[in-house]
Amino acid sequence: EYSCEYGSLKFYALCGFGGVLSCGLTHTAVVPLDLVKCRMQVDPQKYKSIFNGFSVTVKEDGVRGLAKGWAPTFIGYSMQGLCKFGFYEVFKILYGNMLGEENAYLWRTSLYLAASASAEFFADIALAPMEAAKVRIQTQPGYANTLRQAVPKMFGEEGIWAFYKGVAPLWMR
Repeated sequence: EYSCEYGSLKFYALCGFGGVLSCGLTHTAVVPLDLVKCRMQVDPQKYKSIFNGFSVTVKEDGVRGLAKGWAPTFIGYSMQGLCKFGFYEVFKILYGNMLGEENAYLWRTSLYLAASASAEFFADIALAPMEAAKVRIQTQPGYANTLRQAVPKMFGEEGIWAFYKGVAPLWMR
């Protein structure tokens, strides 16, 4: 007894929803740590360590300051998870069908690697715009405090490219 047929639209939707939950929620939960890490990378003189970074952030912005960037993190990593988990299954079945049942079994490790890499390619494209906004919010004091402020400002200053400058480093990761 299965909840849906393997390879059906419902199957892909459930896989994608699992990605939203596992990536979006977990990355959002660690926003304070990510915020301090990003600030340490950008300004190591001011943010000397993790504990110092938390202390400086709370002193300057209050406890709410530790949540800066939560919205683009949630949206971006939810989109990445949706694509990563959903497309992995799509590509696994697609490539498996291209190879045939016996070769798909014999070459399953390579097939899973190719499916994973293909899914990650699209997942990073989905993540990049929100990751760009998150980094600006977290590391450029006074630039923007919310996603609603950051997106139009970024687009106005640099156009659509502002949201995709980080996609190649994401692919390299």
